[in-house]
Amino acid sequence: MIRAGFELRLRIPAKWSAVEGLLHQLRRQAPGFRRFETELLLREALNNAVLHGCGCDPDKRVTCRMRMDARRVIVSVADEGCGFDWRKARTREAPLDAESGRGMSIYREYATRVRFSAAGNAIILVRRWTAGDTDGGTGNHEKR
Repeated sequence: MIRAGFELRLRIPAKWSAVEGLLHQLRRQAPGFRRFETELLLREALNNAVLHGCGCDPDKRVTCRMRMDARRVIVSVADEGCGFDWRKARTREAPLDAESGRGMSIYREYATRVRFSAAGNAIILVRRWTAGDTDGGTGNHEKR
């Protein structure tokens, strides 16, 4: 069970090993969290920031903040990139054979609320837990 007010704040270089290190730290510091949904949302936001926002440039930084309690998780990720037009991308669906491009679909399925900065270089994801939520990754079918 998550202790009340768990919070994680990190600024990492824009590289894959730093993303994996952050996720490892989350698993170590917050045992029992709803791993599938939380890790999927966090991983997708971080990977997008590293790849698309910072171009995998380790001299650039990605800022991550996450707060969790028994009712919800709030993930905030920002990068030093110039952003993207999230308004155009928000309803896009990736083709079934695509190797990437599923971020918006993942956000829609697993986040209760998705907000981008005006420039598109920061995202806030909120996932509210419902009575039926489990650690098994059943998806977020009840939007609030």
